[in-house]
Amino acid sequence: MARQPRLYAKGYAQLVSIHFSEAVQRAPAASPDQRYKNLTAWLGDSSLACNTVIHGWAITAHVINILATPTDNTGLPSLVQALGRKLAAQLKLGHVFSGRYHAMIPQPGAWVLPALVWLEQQPVRERLVEQAESWPWSSAQTHAGTLGQAPAWLQPHSDYWLCGNTPFDRQANYRQKLADGLPATSDQRIAFCLNGQWALGNASFIQELQTLTSRRVSPGIRGRPKKT
Repeated sequence: MARQPRLYAKGYAQLVSIHFSEAVQRAPAASPDQRYKNLTAWLGDSSLACNTVIHGWAITAHVINILATPTDNTGLPSLVQALGRKLAAQLKLGHVFSGRYHAMIPQPGAWVLPALVWLEQQPVRERLVEQAESWPWSSAQTHAGTLGQAPAWLQPHSDYWLCGNTPFDRQANYRQKLADGLPATSDQRIAFCLNGQWALGNASFIQELQTLTSRRVSPGIRGRPKKT
């Protein structure tokens, strides 16, 4: 079966998930924190070089999750390739990622913020920490206000600014969202759309997005068409 083209719509943020290969996960690391630090620095450098705005990110031993808005349809693929090349050169390995990366487009004003919470909850899902903002290799500390200075390349999405009128209000409200987590149904919808590389939103958003992309943005109805 032919590979489905990447889903892209100009001006819309995408939730991206890049899984490391087993070889990378097994590769010895004198300092795992140094590897995370390198990946974070490469992410920032690559985002600038690939004209892609990073709104959120989380790195664990298994996966890199990113919320980003590319300026064109080559931005995200180029960013992922740049990260892969740098990691492969450091570890002296071949393939460092497990297959193709997955991406989905969440509806602004409805699903972007849940997508951000979902990606920053990755260390919690992996039981690495109890609170998302306790994990230093993600944007959770910046959004929750527990980090002194945010990376210059991290630009909060406009939906994050709706969390409050002041920095204190935004950080406090977002900390509560991280603490509460997402309903199980929201978790499942995000994971489903990410795995299938679909858009996530209401019917009008899906219809609008369909006019901006070159492929289907939502799964079709299963089974054969009904006879008339």
